[in-house]
Amino acid sequence: MSWHPQYRSSKFRHVYGKAASKDKCYDCVPITRNVHDNHFCAVNPSFIAVVTECAGGGAFLVIPIKQTGKLDPHYPKICGHRGNVLDIKWNPFNDFVIASCSEDTTVKIWDIPNQLLNRNITTPKKELLGHARRVGLIEWHPTADNILFSSGYDYKIMIWNLDVEDAVLSKPVKILDTHKDVVLSMSFNTDGSLLATACRDRKIRVIDPRAGTVLQEGSYKSHKVNKVLFLGNMKKLFSTGTSCWNNRQIALWDQNDLSVPLLEEDLDGSSGLLFPIYDSDTHMLYVVGKGDGNIRYYEISPEKPYLNYLMEYRSHSPQKGIGMMPKRGLDVAACEIFRFYKLIPTKSLIEPISMIVPRRSESYQEDIYPLTAAAQPALTAQEWLNGINKGPLLVSLRPGSEAVNSPPQFLEPEPLLKTTDLSQQQGGGQRMPEKQKPREIEDGRRRLKVEEKLPTNEQTCLSNGFGIFECPPPKTENELLQMYYRQQEEIRRLRELLIQRDVQIKQLELELRNLCMDTDNY
Repeated sequence: MSWHPQYRSSKFRHVYGKAASKDKCYDCVPITRNVHDNHFCAVNPSFIAVVTECAGGGAFLVIPIKQTGKLDPHYPKICGHRGNVLDIKWNPFNDFVIASCSEDTTVKIWDIPNQLLNRNITTPKKELLGHARRVGLIEWHPTADNILFSSGYDYKIMIWNLDVEDAVLSKPVKILDTHKDVVLSMSFNTDGSLLATACRDRKIRVIDPRAGTVLQEGSYKSHKVNKVLFLGNMKKLFSTGTSCWNNRQIALWDQNDLSVPLLEEDLDGSSGLLFPIYDSDTHMLYVVGKGDGNIRYYEISPEKPYLNYLMEYRSHSPQKGIGMMPKRGLDVAACEIFRFYKLIPTKSLIEPISMIVPRRSESYQEDIYPLTAAAQPALTAQEWLNGINKGPLLVSLRPGSEAVNSPPQFLEPEPLLKTTDLSQQQGGGQRMPEKQKPREIEDGRRRLKVEEKLPTNEQTCLSNGFGIFECPPPKTENELLQMYYRQQEEIRRLRELLIQRDVQIKQLELELRNLCMDTDNY
């Protein structure tokens, strides 16, 4: 068992799971009975998609995220597959595009209308024909637009470029033919330059997807791997599987050495699969058990003991699959750091479960919401295929802060003044050129300087018209109370000004970081 220290300082130490009330669940949903080991659910801030039971082919439902309660039994379906649907995934950069794969050996891309569905959708936007046997897994590239990976029971992983006008694609841009058995799991690192796979031959592989070469390969006799996951930029892999005694087991691996795991731990003797889910913003790892109602969660650290157990969410209702809401769809006012959508086929119910950090303050908690991946691609499909790597564009979750709509456009360069230190603080080791920078950053700095001066002129003035040092001393208890309330109001106002300035600083830092990343490509 891993070492669980008795006392450990962590802001996520008291995270707890909170199930939604009945009126905020999705009831009467005919969830699939398929035994394939997948999530069967995909979520974004606009829709929830779930694989459903359907006679004469495969289908899935797409329900608006706010349409909770009982589902109409005649609700329209997405039903263009001739076999059971095995996996569905939303495009991370477009909330109205979803991919699905099926036992009919095809992958289909669907456009979902903005309004409520009033009829079945049977015609896909694109159809990908390349696999010889059923397709069990699909994954979108995390930073490049319109790049999709599919894995089939023909032991092949195919890379598709969807940035073309053809409605039917039969030739992928790359075929990875490095596996000798069925691929059970695929996971990308942060910038999508590496792909980790778990195979039925018990081996974990780290692959360069563009070159098609296996960089690392390993198996451990006491660990039969089922699912594998990249742990962000920590250069570590996490896997779930079974031990030689058929106990459910988790293991942690060094990305550059897969010969022996860094950590190995037996959890229990249940037979259901374990789905690992990693939140790179908070460094929290969730382990969801299929067939039981438990969600264990840990905090990952770069040093030993690496895996720090936090707590376990328990429920009597077993889950068939699980969906995860992207960070941009969370309720930051309630200090929600993650949200699951639990599929309960015995009740035909989808139950949201919020992971919450208990805080008394109602203001935005910046320490638990670092900059997160934006819903905009950092690269085009062709740029990634040409060998360019770039981390995801980042955005703040603070209400009212501007999202990154597109990579910033370059204007005429001007001399760079004192930006080297700022670029070094952004992480990732990327710098702006020391002699050039875009004019828009200089304009932003000038605006920031002006805005910094404004509060200094105002903060010496209280709401009663007297300056801080000009107010006459209170003579009675009533005057003292009034002075106290005025000071409290002034403190609140100054805090708001500080928050506004922090937002402006974060936005400028975000612009600068994205410009740094773009500049390195030229």
